[in-house]
Amino acid sequence: MGQILVRNLDDLVIERLKHRARLANLSLEQQVREILQEAARPNREQLLAEMDRIRATTRGRITVDSTDVIREERERR
Repeated sequence: MGQILVRNLDDLVIERLKHRARLANLSLEQQVREILQEAARPNREQLLAEMDRIRATTRGRITVDSTDVIREERERR
């Protein structure tokens, strides 16, 4: 896992983060880690764009009907 160092944070920002961490019963480090993880998650537009990209790469390639595959598997049991 990587590490980052954030310099020149305003003291008020640090105090607010510490306060949030105390309220959540977390360490400051864990609180900041969770905030950063949330901020780095893809937004709805990015997720939809990724779905479109995947859909475009598989268009026309899927030739098996999953219903038939499921039926065959059930019949084997």
